[in-house]
Amino acid sequence: MTEKSIVMYSRAACPFCVAARNMLRGKDLTWTEVSLDAEPDKRAEMISRTGRKTVPQIFIGDFHVGGFDDLNALEQAGDLDRILAS
Repeated sequence: MTEKSIVMYSRAACPFCVAARNMLRGKDLTWTEVSLDAEPDKRAEMISRTGRKTVPQIFIGDFHVGGFDDLNALEQAGDLDRILAS
């Protein structure tokens, strides 16, 4: 499988961010994490890119996955690997 770049906007103590990290780690994927704790100015960038104010916000390549629930739904439907490989 060809791995696309993954970017996740997150906060350290967010349980949904932890769950997303665990899922990505469990699939042996790597990602770039944009920590809103370390870089609070990136929150405006995230909102501009996604239209959403909650974390995590996950991108695979140019595709906006959404949050953890969206990521999990893709995985449960068997679509996550297809998106990563396309």
